[in-house]
Amino acid sequence: MKIAIVHEWLDSYAGSERVLEQLFEIFPQADLYAVCDFLPESERAFLGRRVPRTSFIQRLPRARRWFRYYLGLMPLAVEQFDLSGYDLVVSSSHAVAKGVLTGPGTLHVSYVHSPMRYAWDLQHQYLRQARMERGVKGALTRWLLSRMRAWDFASGARPDVIAANSSWIAERIRKSWRRESVVVHPPVDLEGFPFQAAKGDAYVVASRMVPYKRIDLIAEAFRQMPDKRLIIAGDGPEMGRVREAAGTAPNIEICGRVSQADLVALLASARAFVFAAEEDFGIGMVEAQACGTPLIAYGRGGATDIVRPGVTGLLFPRQTTESLIATVTQFESLSIAPEACRTNAERFSREVFRDRMLGLIREACAARGMEAP
Repeated sequence: MKIAIVHEWLDSYAGSERVLEQLFEIFPQADLYAVCDFLPESERAFLGRRVPRTSFIQRLPRARRWFRYYLGLMPLAVEQFDLSGYDLVVSSSHAVAKGVLTGPGTLHVSYVHSPMRYAWDLQHQYLRQARMERGVKGALTRWLLSRMRAWDFASGARPDVIAANSSWIAERIRKSWRRESVVVHPPVDLEGFPFQAAKGDAYVVASRMVPYKRIDLIAEAFRQMPDKRLIIAGDGPEMGRVREAAGTAPNIEICGRVSQADLVALLASARAFVFAAEEDFGIGMVEAQACGTPLIAYGRGGATDIVRPGVTGLLFPRQTTESLIATVTQFESLSIAPEACRTNAERFSREVFRDRMLGLIREACAARGMEAP
């Protein structure tokens, strides 16, 4: 069986690249296609000796730094890949990869991290953050997003089978593309986050400081709970707002960016990991659970797949300080076993991901009368 894997773009080793790495474990013989490849040498080890086949965007002016500004050309770019000689195409998509063209003799299975967020329900949030709600730039951006939304809907019909990375994303796919999908949670490196039964007294937040993560909400809530310690790790454009929300509260410690070793130590010793974002999945929550640490998370998005309420943590129903404070108070009356948290995390291991993806692909092959890989 001749197999191709189509990835969005390569510029850092992050969450979608961890999915790509596990797809290589399943299909080591697969060829790799990507819109562009600007991955630093220090992060290329997971590719092995593979040389990605890239699109014309790779050669456009200043593409290394500004390739995302060519988003409007990316649909055309992925449609230029000639995949006619492949029996199986697996795409890993959060924007355009699922839009590759395949013939009737090719099975296309797409692992979808999300429909194109900024073209659908997050359009207005994106325009606000980019300060393009008005003016000529705003009008041009709205026009481009309208075009991208139409293409995203049309190309959502192209995969034969869709795997969604969470139940939340499965619902987004149903709403945006009118397609059904199978939930296959992304792979998490549990070995990098060892179990620890002994916990400290501090609640922990570890995140990029960007608006939708709502770290400011967490800081404000704990400022109103002076008897509860909070440690905030991370950095980003919202740092000033987070510091303002924390004020001079002596129970809140903001330590900025930390090393991987320090991050693991923080998660392992935390009384609970606090998460206030509406996230597609939320790998950080699984990493905390792997350490045996309970979760207090906003009850929308991927958190609903991860948290087992009352067993491995709690969900707060509204994205408000009052809701979070009430849930922290409720949490302190519970007794959550660290072992239950670790067991819960094992549902999201890399091995489970590989087994589920391979099983899904084999089922699709059988349904089409194809020889399975």
